[in-house]
Amino acid sequence: MLGVAHAVADEARSFLTTVTEVGSGTNPEFAIPLLLLAVSDLLAAGSRLGAIVDVVPPERYEPDIGPDADVDPLRVALANTLEGIDDYTEVVDPLLDSEVTASTVSGDLVTVAGALVQGLRHYESGHELEALWWWQFSYLSHWGERASSALRVLQTMLAHLRLDVDDDVAAEAEYDALQL
Repeated sequence: MLGVAHAVADEARSFLTTVTEVGSGTNPEFAIPLLLLAVSDLLAAGSRLGAIVDVVPPERYEPDIGPDADVDPLRVALANTLEGIDDYTEVVDPLLDSEVTASTVSGDLVTVAGALVQGLRHYESGHELEALWWWQFSYLSHWGERASSALRVLQTMLAHLRLDVDDDVAAEAEYDALQL
């Protein structure tokens, strides 16, 4: 099980690095593809957390690792980078209810980041099993869902960016492709 903890820690660091880089706004033209890759990779790690048996640390309490990390600056940075495309609508619980709510990609990514940071703080203080428990619990209770929603929206954004082209441009590309 500790091998899973190491893999999730690596993936969490990679995700946090990518969302921080995107939030810096240095390469806005790559923001959507980078986020799509980061979220996809993280969800692959998360699926391992969902597939393993429930992690139960020997201590039935979460060790105090200090105050929660401040992720608000990341939220603001991502919202600025994604301005104009950040908001979306989703179904709250597609299995039990058809209620629709508003959400933001930046909010989803920061929710995920906050949960990952909490687990990393346990992991880096030597509590690998506690970190694994936290990542598994938070994946199943909220960050897995938020990451899945963000992934769907990011993929939809990318599809619109790549496929919503003028009819003349599409016809010319189709003609060129047939001439090969």
